[in-house]
This record gives sequence, C-alpha cells and structure tokens, in this order.
Amino acid sequence: MKVRLEKVSARHPAARAGAPAALLGLEMELGAGDQVAVIGPSGAGKTTLLHVLACAIRPDAGRLDLDGRDPWQLTRRELRRLRGTLFLAPQLPPLPPRQRVVTAVLAGRLPRISLAHSLRSLFYPTGIAMADAALARFDLSDKLFARVDRLSGGERQRVALARALVAQPRLLLVDEPLAALDPTRAAQAMASLTQAARESGASLVTTLHDVAMALANFPRILGMREGQLMFDLPSAQVTPERLQALYAQHLDELEGPAPVLEQRPVAAQVAIAVNCR
Repeated sequence: MKVRLEKVSARHPAARAGAPAALLGLEMELGAGDQVAVIGPSGAGKTTLLHVLACAIRPDAGRLDLDGRDPWQLTRRELRRLRGTLFLAPQLPPLPPRQRVVTAVLAGRLPRISLAHSLRSLFYPTGIAMADAALARFDLSDKLFARVDRLSGGERQRVALARALVAQPRLLLVDEPLAALDPTRAAQAMASLTQAARESGASLVTTLHDVAMALANFPRILGMREGQLMFDLPSAQVTPERLQALYAQHLDELEGPAPVLEQRPVAAQVAIAVNCR
C-alpha cells in the first residue's frame, strides 16, 4: 500500500483535550511493499504516527493518503472496508486471558469474514492450519490450543505477531514488538515478521527502541523526535553522530537495553481498546 503524509499534526490517542500535538507537520511517503523502522526517544510521537496510519485517529491538520485516497473523505462503509486492509499491532496485545491461542490468532481474520462465521469460530475454529503456520514462524506451534493466560509475556507478544500475519493486511503497523522478548527470540521474531511481509507484499512500519535491531533488519530508518521527522535515511547512512543527536538528553535509551514491559498477571490487566481490530 502506498502511503503519503502531508504536514500532518495529531494528538496521542490517549491525550487529554487541549493537550499539545504529538505529531507536528510530519511529512513522509511509503511505497507499496516498503519496510520502515521508526526510532527515537520516548515521547517522539512514534505510537501516534502508527495510529494515524491505521486510520484510528484523525489528523488535526494536514492530509493522509492511502493509495491516493484520503480515508477521512470516504463514506463510513468505505472507511470500514479500508480499515480491513490495515493491521495495527499494539505494544500490549489485547488477548482475552481465557481464550485459546488458536482463537486469538484467527481473530486477525475478523474483518474479512461474516458475523455468523466469526461467532461460529469462537466454538469451532476454522482455519486452524493457517493459525498453526503463523505460530510456527514464531516457534509457537506447541501453544496452538493453550490458553492465553498460560503464556509468558514474550509468548503473548509473539501470538499477537502471528495474528497480524493471519490478518493478511496490505499495511502492517507494529508498535514495539520486541519489548518482552530476549535477544535471541527478538532476532527470530523480527526476521520472521519482515520475511512474512516481503512474501505477502505488505508495507511494514515498525516502531523500535532497539536501534541495533532496526539497523540490522530494515533498509530504511525514520528518526523522530518531539513529533518531528529528524531524518529519513537508508540504514547504512544512519551514523553514530546522527543517533547521538536524535537521542540527545535521552542517551540512556540509545545505549541501554530496550525498555521491558511490566508483566502483570493477565487476569489483572485492564482491557485495552484497539481501534483497528
């Protein structure tokens, strides 16, 4: 999917009314099948960018084009159909704790199936082979019929990535997919995610705290800071000097390990609303 942002300003999806914009006049283009990693210190606007691209929040100013169309000028039915071709995978995957993994993964297909089919699938899942193949990419085939509340934080994060693949989107938006994974699992998951996107032809935009992982797996890097795009470069041109400038006053995020999500017991977690799924 081709993407174009023209001077887009927008607020974080959880921002209070009157809060300052998280994106300030952002401009970028993405070609069909492109793969881009977005890096930058906390508060740079990375998550807000994904929500704008997912048509989950409407820009306060500027224009978003998806394949040459402004989604906010479409009818409700047309916008709903367009959203069915997008997938936003949040940092904290909203997986119901008592749900079986197979059902959680196949939920990625909901925009493409009828209401009756989706209700039947809660009790008699169809597409089990598809779910198993997606889980196998992340070394989770043995968890196909496990309950979500029996999984570790890293396993839940990989289940969410498998669900993203089952959705077969044209634009895949992934927010910090490696935060709960150890280095070995993180490398495997990122390789599987980028390979699957290449095979399907989907455009991929991923936000990452792990700069080394971004440089190793993505041909193009967007550097964001305080809601603005500081650079848009091939990964080979992202020098240490550029990174030092991007993370100025936040060098601990550049030099330290990626932030790890606090893993509370699943039953105690607050339900998270996901706008595009």
